[in-house]
Amino acid sequence: MRYRLDVVAPTVLSAVTYAGGWIYDRSMAGWDVTVLVDDDADRLPLQILGAETLSLESVLTDWADRPHPQTVAVAADLLDRDPRVLEHVRVALEQGATEVTLWGEERLSAELDCRVDGVRHHLSGAARAFKARALAAAGARDVHVGPIETFRCGMMVSVAADLVPAS
Repeated sequence: MRYRLDVVAPTVLSAVTYAGGWIYDRSMAGWDVTVLVDDDADRLPLQILGAETLSLESVLTDWADRPHPQTVAVAADLLDRDPRVLEHVRVALEQGATEVTLWGEERLSAELDCRVDGVRHHLSGAARAFKARALAAAGARDVHVGPIETFRCGMMVSVAADLVPAS
């Protein structure tokens, strides 16, 4: 059985910018990584990182039929924009069987904020190189890829131990 990571993002560029290195590193570690996006942008940047893509709308419609991922990563701005995404995050946090990881600068509701802690992922050298290539393919300008991506996570112990407390 392979581990599964579902990444929920409003755009391809958002997923690559905030989680591209982590997506790459998990994909190279043998995880099945799927990015669920709203937009119809070119999927090449996600393919560079080793991820598959699906329409977010189609997955939200058939969520109950989708295999259960070990980790779900969500752009925090989607929690305010789509109540279905917020509800799935709440359920995952309550059940505790899925690592819930959020990214973005958006303020979380008090209900969610008290259930997540800051974590970071140290990108491998290859992840930095592939993320830079993916950002360029997505049309990002002045691409600089740092060594760390930061998140907020609902489980302090990562399934793969690649997320560490940010304190």
